[in-house]
Amino acid sequence: MSNIQVRLKSRPDENPSIDNFEIISNEMPSANEGEVLCKTLYLSLDPYMRGQISGRHISGTINPGELMRGECVGEVIDANGTNLDVGDKVAFHGGWQTYFTAPVSDVKIIDKRLNPASLALGIMGMPGLTAYAGLFHLAEIKTDDVVLVSAASGAVGSMVGQIAKIQGCRVIGIAGSLEKCAWLMDVARFDGCINYKSENLVEAIKRECPDGIDIYFDNVGGDILDAAMWQLAIGARVVLCGLMAQYNCDTIPPGPNPATIIKARATVRGMVVYDHFHRTQAFHDRTIPWLQANKIKFREDISEGLDAAPAAFERLMKGKNFGKTIIKVT
Repeated sequence: MSNIQVRLKSRPDENPSIDNFEIISNEMPSANEGEVLCKTLYLSLDPYMRGQISGRHISGTINPGELMRGECVGEVIDANGTNLDVGDKVAFHGGWQTYFTAPVSDVKIIDKRLNPASLALGIMGMPGLTAYAGLFHLAEIKTDDVVLVSAASGAVGSMVGQIAKIQGCRVIGIAGSLEKCAWLMDVARFDGCINYKSENLVEAIKRECPDGIDIYFDNVGGDILDAAMWQLAIGARVVLCGLMAQYNCDTIPPGPNPATIIKARATVRGMVVYDHFHRTQAFHDRTIPWLQANKIKFREDISEGLDAAPAAFERLMKGKNFGKTIIKVT
């Protein structure tokens, strides 16, 4: 039996395309002592991977010829004398491949309350933890805060908004289509949504947040960040999480005017989810009951088969996905 892998073939000049990747077949890996062998069930595709293949991400660089990295949900097929059982579902950064080995000490057993298991890659995985830690531990969210979030229909943004609603906040999202705004308003229960592709951002933010923004959770950067900063309320908290606006750029675009921060006496925090992995159990204990009570809605953008990953990643980086981008591998 062979192991199919997707590797980086070349660095993209702008938006990545399927031509920047290659699919190869290798021998099935085998688990060494203290390791397990897993079959990949789901693979997460995330915007930060664009930074990795450009050599501009905190988690490291992927060079041409190397396996694409990414978090997976896998099923143990060889427990190899460890404390896991065949059939256990685990999360691990196994990469874009059909099988992976991992030290048993490094895998995370999927909480059995998560069904489907792909939730461990989306709203109950790193994106959800990002939203939870960013709101509670960086922004220090309070009841009645006005919360604005960009890329609001994505896994992080939708979770930010729904947690904020549960906490009694007014929530406004920014998204890129009428369909996405409708889902946020009708399903995720946002109070308002701005379509940045058809509205003047500065005017729309003033309309939706007339008394200012208490928390701005930014997943994009660029012009959207700049527009939001001009409407910050006194004492606002800004969480900088993502840089979608510049992932495909060779040069870094100009940022917001520091005067906006000074005027609002704002607190600006950078969000790196790796700093908050120790909060995962607390995150699950607090949010899974909300999921079970149907207070949290989610949407997944699923493609079938590992060979679909390059095209799905291209769509993601063009903003054509709707919900958490996931590959159902096997």
